[in-house]
Amino acid sequence: MIEGLHFAGAGLAFVLTSLALVLLQPVAARLNLLDHPDAARKDHAHPTPVTGGIAILIGCVVAFAGMQANGPGMQAFGAAAVLLAAVGLYDDLHDLRWYWRILAQVLAALLMIYWGGVRVEQLGPAFGLGELSLGWLAVPFTVFATVGLINAMNMIDGADGLAGSLGLAALAMLAAAALYAGNAGLASRLSVLCGALAAFLAWNVRLPWRPRAKVFLGNAGSALLGLVIAWVAFRLTQNPGHPVNPVLALWLLPIPVMDCLVLIVRRLQQGRSPFSAGRDHIHHVMQDAGFGPTRAAMVLTAVSLACGLLVAQAMRLDVPHPVLLAAYLLLCVGWYLLTRKRERAVALFRRLRGG
Repeated sequence: MIEGLHFAGAGLAFVLTSLALVLLQPVAARLNLLDHPDAARKDHAHPTPVTGGIAILIGCVVAFAGMQANGPGMQAFGAAAVLLAAVGLYDDLHDLRWYWRILAQVLAALLMIYWGGVRVEQLGPAFGLGELSLGWLAVPFTVFATVGLINAMNMIDGADGLAGSLGLAALAMLAAAALYAGNAGLASRLSVLCGALAAFLAWNVRLPWRPRAKVFLGNAGSALLGLVIAWVAFRLTQNPGHPVNPVLALWLLPIPVMDCLVLIVRRLQQGRSPFSAGRDHIHHVMQDAGFGPTRAAMVLTAVSLACGLLVAQAMRLDVPHPVLLAAYLLLCVGWYLLTRKRERAVALFRRLRGG
């Protein structure tokens, strides 16, 4: 029965999102909701609609309404999602300054905390401690983590299929973790999100008969995806009835978070804004090494899935959680050191591509 609900919700969201994508195509052209080519910053050669995030939001909202998932938590999530989508659309149209985007993200996080009752209150298991309550730091930490995840997804959204594939892999693994922990209700909601994201990817990835993406997530979509992952991760790791260790959440989205952290440190060292544009993301390094957008997305998604599955298995084998946290920090430090010389990182990926 539960499995049937999962498939039904995912299928409904897939159909609704696909329909929204079709209907929004002419609207995007009429309202100039298009991402125009920019040789200095972007790889695409044709104006492309940025309505993917709005279509995902429409598909999920209607699907959740059909499932009668309308409790306070879902209402808070819906309000936060609509806020980010609206600000993202405005940003796509008028190139909003970064501090206004951050303000909207902080407000969305506060809606999730005070209306939805979702916050990070315990970090003890991650450090091998039975109890490590954040106390009054719970709210600022939750806001910081939410804004960080939103911007990590925004920064990684620079190649066709990449952000969507990494997001779908993370949500699928979170759904599996929810089922393993006995949280079938959360898994059911995640199935809806996975269905909607899969529908978007069907339009976003490059295929042999379609050499370019038909639609992008847009700033609305990448912000929505980051919010979804934050909301689910916090619900899953802070639920005393169905506990999942917070360390696992890091390993379910290793690439975007690592890429974001390293770029922030490097740009600050260079005297640049962390939110400035540049071709210094991991997918740009891979493209310089000869990876096409689809192959880069497939490789990074496979790495993400492998990391999540290996760490989940390590937890089942009682590998100490501080060891897994230290391993993630070493991954970030290793990527930082490797990319201090870009040509060294390009050479490594070129060898991997050849192999």
